[in-house]
Amino acid sequence: MFQSAMLRRTMSLVIGALAASMLLTLIAFLLAGRSVTIDNEVERTIDQTFAIKHAIVNNPEIIDNESIRQILFDTSFATSGADIFLMDMDGNVIERPSRDYLVLGENKIYKAISYVQESTMGSETLDGIRYVLIDSTDPAEKLLINCTTIDIDGTYYNLVSISAVEEFNKVITSFVNILALSTLLAALAMLVPSYVMVNQIILPLQNINEVAKQFGQGNMNVRADESHEGEIGELGASFNILADRLSQSINDLTIERNRLEDIFNVISEGIVVVDQKGIPIVVNNEARTIFTNAHRSNLFTERLQLIPFDEIWTDFDECLADSENKQRLVEGPDYAYSSTIVPKLDPDGNCVGAIGFFRDVYDEQKLERTRRDYVSNISHELRTPLQTLRGLIEPLADGMVKKEEDKQRYYNIILNETMRLSRLIDDMLELSKLQSRAVAFKSFPFDINQLLTDLETKIIPIMKESGINFRVKFNSGKLPTVMGNPDRVEQILIILLDNAKKYTPSGGSVTIYSDFIDVEGKVYISVSDTGQGIHEYDINHIFDRFFKADRARGKKGSGLGLSIAKELLNYMGEDITVESTYGEGTTFRFSLTKAESYNVWK
Repeated sequence: MFQSAMLRRTMSLVIGALAASMLLTLIAFLLAGRSVTIDNEVERTIDQTFAIKHAIVNNPEIIDNESIRQILFDTSFATSGADIFLMDMDGNVIERPSRDYLVLGENKIYKAISYVQESTMGSETLDGIRYVLIDSTDPAEKLLINCTTIDIDGTYYNLVSISAVEEFNKVITSFVNILALSTLLAALAMLVPSYVMVNQIILPLQNINEVAKQFGQGNMNVRADESHEGEIGELGASFNILADRLSQSINDLTIERNRLEDIFNVISEGIVVVDQKGIPIVVNNEARTIFTNAHRSNLFTERLQLIPFDEIWTDFDECLADSENKQRLVEGPDYAYSSTIVPKLDPDGNCVGAIGFFRDVYDEQKLERTRRDYVSNISHELRTPLQTLRGLIEPLADGMVKKEEDKQRYYNIILNETMRLSRLIDDMLELSKLQSRAVAFKSFPFDINQLLTDLETKIIPIMKESGINFRVKFNSGKLPTVMGNPDRVEQILIILLDNAKKYTPSGGSVTIYSDFIDVEGKVYISVSDTGQGIHEYDINHIFDRFFKADRARGKKGSGLGLSIAKELLNYMGEDITVESTYGEGTTFRFSLTKAESYNVWK
């Protein structure tokens, strides 16, 4: 019933108002009740005293007739609540009510008589009768004494009236009880109409409040009830107008935000926006994936999990501190990232955040390195034979070589260097054509078994001259027909065998292994040697153009053979891998796809 705070407050206000009314009434009663009660008691006792005086003055014989005095005092004044005394001017009591008719106790009467005998009764008078209030022996009451002088034939008497005026405890208690009861009844009477009236106000407000909660939770279709009269209906109408405008604004902002997010997410650069404390608040899709190649370790914070470089976050912190742009290039073995961080300023020029732009420049850096290496390698490869030719031709041209056999030897060397230059240029052109897909050759089913057998026959004598054992081993037995170009496959094998021969010492072995994996539909050809192997830091670059492992040994070759082999296999949709242990040997392995058509070789 009283779940509503407004209802509780309203009912508390009603009850509090009634309690305050009761308290104010009680205070007013305490202030005015004492004076009114005393005044009423004074008027009553003085009227009685005046009546007694009037009777004695009109009937002077009463003074001398004891029986009449006794009757007068016993009957007339015992019922008035006051004890009446007739005293001479010396203070002696001439007549008093009999003991049976005394209203006050002897101790109270004695105190009052003593006060009259010892005092002049003050100066307060009413109708010519003096009166005074003195403390009683009972702390809960006061003694009211009034006195008047009677002249009987020149003899003066004092007529004294003594009555008890009770303190207000009993009166106040009775009054408070009545007041509390009336307040309680009034509160109970006001409770129901107050509840009804307040409920009529609260229910529409609760409805608007519930609508506001649903609106805040994202339900933009709810609206408040506008049918109520007065301010509640106006409040509902105003809320609905606000809801309509806010809903439209949210829709417009949502559309605009989606547009910005689409633009934000299609940007090729990673973008991270941080607040004034350096906490990321906006991150686009590219920023979440751009650092996948970076080495990640000790990612103790969310910031490092997003961007795994402490130096970049240091740039963010410095940018927030000094509001200056920060640029950095972060490089590693397998990654390179360009970082640009700019401050975000408010209209007053205060830095309220920063925006970081990140770009993966590894391919660009690699391309630039490749370009430099390519130019350097070409220059080197071309310079060597050209210098050799120059060193041979100049003596011949100057006539310094006289003997015919020396000239013939010079001519043979010049021919070999010229052929070397021709082969180098041919390899470069072929590799360039392969990479640009300018070379066209067809793939068709052929018998890989026959190709390997014929190749073994041709290569054995060449390997034997170098003291190298060579053989072809069919691990899976006879191989199925494969798709490819047999001339290009043989070229690949020649390149791999020539490479193995260069790095295998005399007494070593070179073996071609063949395997067929039916589940994959692939034939795998491996060229394995027992040569010097490849360092682990060279193996990732073994297929790069002009790359030569262990160049210090001065091995011959252009460094283009493995690049050509890889490009040929890529052209045919196949792949080549390398495994090597330095000092033990190397194995190159490439795949060929089983032909799905009828095996024409059977």
